[in-house]
Amino acid sequence: MSFINYSSREINCKIVYYGPGLCGKTTNLQYIYNKTNPEAKGKMISLATETERTLFFDFLPLSLGEIRGFKTRFHLYTVPGQVFYDASRKLILKGVDGVVFVGDSQVERMEANIESLDNLRTNLAEQGYDLDKLPYCVQLNKRDLPNSAPLEELTDVLNPTKVPQFEAVATKGVGVFDTLKAVAKLVLTELKRGS
Repeated sequence: MSFINYSSREINCKIVYYGPGLCGKTTNLQYIYNKTNPEAKGKMISLATETERTLFFDFLPLSLGEIRGFKTRFHLYTVPGQVFYDASRKLILKGVDGVVFVGDSQVERMEANIESLDNLRTNLAEQGYDLDKLPYCVQLNKRDLPNSAPLEELTDVLNPTKVPQFEAVATKGVGVFDTLKAVAKLVLTELKRGS
């Protein structure tokens, strides 16, 4: 899970934003990156192929608090949304400390949300993780669109275990930092429990 760098006295934690294609994972990270103090962040790295513009992950360290004299640095990643890129998704989940599932609120994207959430559980299980035991939040994005599904329906389908959940409009930054703070707090609580 988290990686400890003794020379720099840092605990490095990995948070992965997971969800269907075009749900807003990248928009979340871009918003966070643009609003974060330049001294507190590294470079945003994007990997893309010729065939798919959403095939990339973003890397962003954020410093947040200390645990026993060690600074905590968060590395934020997105996964490619399309199921076709499942190998990349699995690779990005390796060593994960926390997960944000970004659901697309549009009614016509419900099936894609369900498929992506099932895929997340499967890929985590293959690596020995249980989503129900990981620091985990749900973000319901695109709440401003007229074709958004009712909140109760989305919650029943995408968050049956009632983990922390946030409504969001990532393009405007609504709910973006609330989601990040919640998952970061859960990761830190888990780290403190293990120390």
